[in-house]
Amino acid sequence: MPQAQLETLLQRLTDLLAQTLRTEPLDLRVGHRIATELVAAHIVSAEALGRTLEVVQLRLLRDLDLVADDMADRMARLLAAVATGYARALRDRTLDEQETIRRAAMTAQVEAEQALRASEARFRHQATHDALTDLPNRTLFGQRLAAAVEASAGGGRRLGLCFLDLDQFKRVNDSYGHRVGDKTLISAARRLSRAVEPHLVARLGGDAFVILVERSTGTGDVVAVAEAALAALSEADVVDGNDVAITASVGIVERRADDTSPDELMRAADTTLHWAKDAGGARWELYDAERDTREKARRALSAAIPTGLERGEFYLDYQPLTSLQDGSLLGVEALVRWRHPQLGVLRPDRFIGLAEETGLIVPLGGWVLAEACREAVGWSAATAQPPYVSVNLAVRQVRRPDLVQEVRALLRRTGLPPDRLQLEITESTMMSGAEEPIRTLRALADLGVRIAIDDFGTGYSNLAYLRDLPVTELKVAGEFVRGLRAPEAADERILASLVSLAHALNLTVTAEGVETGGQAERLRAIGCDAAQGWHFGRPAPAVNILARVKGGAPC
Repeated sequence: MPQAQLETLLQRLTDLLAQTLRTEPLDLRVGHRIATELVAAHIVSAEALGRTLEVVQLRLLRDLDLVADDMADRMARLLAAVATGYARALRDRTLDEQETIRRAAMTAQVEAEQALRASEARFRHQATHDALTDLPNRTLFGQRLAAAVEASAGGGRRLGLCFLDLDQFKRVNDSYGHRVGDKTLISAARRLSRAVEPHLVARLGGDAFVILVERSTGTGDVVAVAEAALAALSEADVVDGNDVAITASVGIVERRADDTSPDELMRAADTTLHWAKDAGGARWELYDAERDTREKARRALSAAIPTGLERGEFYLDYQPLTSLQDGSLLGVEALVRWRHPQLGVLRPDRFIGLAEETGLIVPLGGWVLAEACREAVGWSAATAQPPYVSVNLAVRQVRRPDLVQEVRALLRRTGLPPDRLQLEITESTMMSGAEEPIRTLRALADLGVRIAIDDFGTGYSNLAYLRDLPVTELKVAGEFVRGLRAPEAADERILASLVSLAHALNLTVTAEGVETGGQAERLRAIGCDAAQGWHFGRPAPAVNILARVKGGAPC
């Protein structure tokens, strides 16, 4: 309090005290009032009170010339009232301050608890929702799915999932940038939510979404949800001025809750989504347990190929390639077999496709090539003109940059003459348009290795491109040979034309799939050079080929 203000206060209180001393009857409440105003003015120290009372007692009566006998008594009583009121006011002030502090503490505690609850709510939301789209995330979806399965179990109720993935969404990011890509995902999330409401839509990450259909009445319910989702996403969308078109693939699974678990539902939906992707996208596929079982078996078989190679479970049989002119054995085609420990002997059609899909055809094909060369060397001592060995090469093998070095090293290591090795490739390999495979084949031909086109006639059947390629032989597909059963067959005229054109290019022709003597005669009549098939011998081990070379039992 400024000095002037303090002096004004004290003057007023002194005047009040003097007036009270002169007034009858003596009002002691004025002492309480004066004490209250002193405390209110923050004059609260014991020293200040004592000094104030002392000064008043010593000087006030004298300065006012109040010397009557009763005045000292009145002053004492009034000052006692001031002291009493002072103590009471000071106590009340202290209690008020304590109450204020308590209320402030309670208010602060309430506000802190509210802030904590709000913070916890934000954290829970952030932990269970996708930061970009604000859809439920994988965590919350897993909780909702588990709860739905549990709630539906025991009552025969059904539920379903639609596992959705945007097709080739990387192109959006690559073409327009990630900012547009993120906005496209946000737009897709909104459209999905509106289209399939009230079903739960969650974002699992990237461009993958999932829709939970509770209380399904059958497959039709979930299919309808999937179709609504696909229709919503296919709508034209303008993002930052860019026309962004997207499509999606959906995997659908629908079943009784009693027969499944959350993990099984998700795995089945994920599997089915891949079926939709493999079918070209922009579509839905429905889970098929039998198909899934077959594909699991295929994956298990594919995974066992490396172990099978390590354990020596693969072996080769050889099918004769016979001259149609004199019946001599010109060569043999190496055919791989798998002696599987659980499934028995497997033919190539059971595992070659798997090996090509996974890239395992490279180590498997390398083993076949090495084993065929190793076994073919053993036939050299039996005759002056041992047969060549023909080995199929997959596209992945032809495209390997070190194939030529591998073949060169293999011939050197085994001692097999290059002209006794024939490598068979498909038409698609030659027609891919890539220069590297063609350079590889020319380098192999420069080594002296024979090059043959396998299954000719099932692909492009284009003889023109053969003019500039190092090909020595065409192997005509068995489909044409089977057509020779009928008299005056069109396939015979086609074969005759192929043989004539091939000979014009200095190529030999081998017919595949010859099963009867009649087919062999008609092939011989049109000038075909060689043939292979059951009529000339079934695939057999290397020892059988050696026996035939020596003039022993036929293959």
